[in-house]
Amino acid sequence: MNSIDLAGHSAVVTGGGSGIGFASAKRFLASGARVELWGRDAEKLESAAKSLADIGPVTWRAVDVSDHAAVEKAARQAQAALGHVDILFNNAGVALEVCPMVEMSLDAWHQNIAINLHGVFYCCRAFGPGMIQRGWGRIINVSSMAGKDGNPFQSAYSAAKGGVIAFTKSLGKELATSGVTVNAIAPTLFETPLAMATMANAPAAMQAVIDKIPMRRMGRADEAAAMAAWLASDECSFTTGFTFDLSGGRATY
Repeated sequence: MNSIDLAGHSAVVTGGGSGIGFASAKRFLASGARVELWGRDAEKLESAAKSLADIGPVTWRAVDVSDHAAVEKAARQAQAALGHVDILFNNAGVALEVCPMVEMSLDAWHQNIAINLHGVFYCCRAFGPGMIQRGWGRIINVSSMAGKDGNPFQSAYSAAKGGVIAFTKSLGKELATSGVTVNAIAPTLFETPLAMATMANAPAAMQAVIDKIPMRRMGRADEAAAMAAWLASDECSFTTGFTFDLSGGRATY
């Protein structure tokens, strides 16, 4: 594992109870940062925090990132508890209803957009001002290869993740001279609980995604965490507004 120094920094990781969020929180802690896990499942968060406690200082907070008022309240509490938050890892996401667009429910469309895109905006809006005021910050948004390619039968998810890429480009330019960088990662299919659940519900659609990966395998959460840790560090100082692929060679642009 490469040595990355995050000592003195505090991170909030949304969707931190499992998968890429949990693995990234673990890597942040191992690099010297303090970490707070956010998610909707308090039991899962508590269990995750307990399993990470021996690595470094970690807390958790039950937050629905699709609820603007809840995010604003939790952000104030997190900043009071941690002293400051200068790393934000927007990882919370859902992939609801893998189905033809014409069969998708309105609720699934709205929930996909609310959690995957609105949640990123709400969290950036809550933590961004403090980072700008201190003159240093790292915002890392999780998009998806679906946001670049547009996965069939995942129209809402693809639209939301495409929006994350555009949002990252825009905010990165806005904050380019502030000391705050804004970047994104675009994973293909990874070995996470979300992917496994989708695989169980729509195995043919998910196998089609795996078949597009030149490495012929799914990504591992620790591989995403390695990139997240670098993006959160001083080492990533001249890149902003960019989306980094975690695609096993699938990406074409």
